[in-house]
Amino acid sequence: MTPEEYTEAVLRFVEQIPPGRVMTYGAVADALADESGRNSARRVGTIMARHGGGVPWHRVVGAGGRLPPGHENEARRRLQEEGVTFRGDHVAPTHIN
Repeated sequence: MTPEEYTEAVLRFVEQIPPGRVMTYGAVADALADESGRNSARRVGTIMARHGGGVPWHRVVGAGGRLPPGHENEARRRLQEEGVTFRGDHVAPTHIN
């Protein structure tokens, strides 16, 4: 899979995360590892930062439920509208796949 194909696969996958659910960058990478031959949470984060504006980017968070850096307020607002709860600044574990 080329880097461009991997980017498209990540974006397609993120589009399928249902409202009210959240996945970590690592979980997205793991889900695509067999198909892509890649498994890097950091790469998924880079793809989301550069290309994720057209998909529900707010549903992808860092380890432990950390919101996307620089977009915490907007991500929290969007997730709360979908019924996601928080523990302090992190998404509650019950919402993370």
